[in-house]
Amino acid sequence: MVKVLWAVACLLAVVLAAGCSNKQTVKPDALPIEEMPIVEAPAQPTSVSPPEAPIKGAEAAAVVEPSLSGPQYKMGPEDVIKVSVWENKDLTLDLTVRPDGKISMPLIQDVTAEGATAAELAALIQRNLTAFIKDPQVSVIVLQVNAPKYFVIGNLAKPGTYSLRSETSILQALALAGGFTQFASTRSIKLIRNAKGKQEVRKVNYNKLIDEGGEGNYLLRSGDTIMVP
Repeated sequence: MVKVLWAVACLLAVVLAAGCSNKQTVKPDALPIEEMPIVEAPAQPTSVSPPEAPIKGAEAAAVVEPSLSGPQYKMGPEDVIKVSVWENKDLTLDLTVRPDGKISMPLIQDVTAEGATAAELAALIQRNLTAFIKDPQVSVIVLQVNAPKYFVIGNLAKPGTYSLRSETSILQALALAGGFTQFASTRSIKLIRNAKGKQEVRKVNYNKLIDEGGEGNYLLRSGDTIMVP
């Protein structure tokens, strides 16, 4: 009887062990991964520099036209200059360039000044003086510019010849000439200029000189003629 019970117990133990081995471990489903929305960064605006404004009128003329002042100025008739010779009062003089383009000094007589800069004239005088003075020190200063001239003709209060002593624009020249008469055609002004042996004519509209940024307000050169019909 005891053997029978023992056999039954062993059989039950075997059945239970087999049942446990057949069980499968069930893992919980993994949580779904949320997809993050892709956010595009707004495009940064591109900085565009505004185009440079064109240079017009008096500004353009100032770029092109030469200056009357400075060491590169070439002297001419009626210019007033000062010649200084170091430690020699007799040779330190204020002189006016003659119509023939020359100046006169003691010892060296006539010297051509027309077409020379102050430095060039000083070097020329120094070379000429070496025959009379040992190692002369010479300097030349332009005291007054009278050689460059311009001309104004036509329907103006004071037409005539004017000295071009400093930078002068067409508008300034018209003012110096006293302004227009009642018959002046202010839209048909002409600037007549000799350029490289050829006559150049530029049309100038007075209304644009004062209303449109100074268009046509050229700087004058020696020998220029302004004609107001």
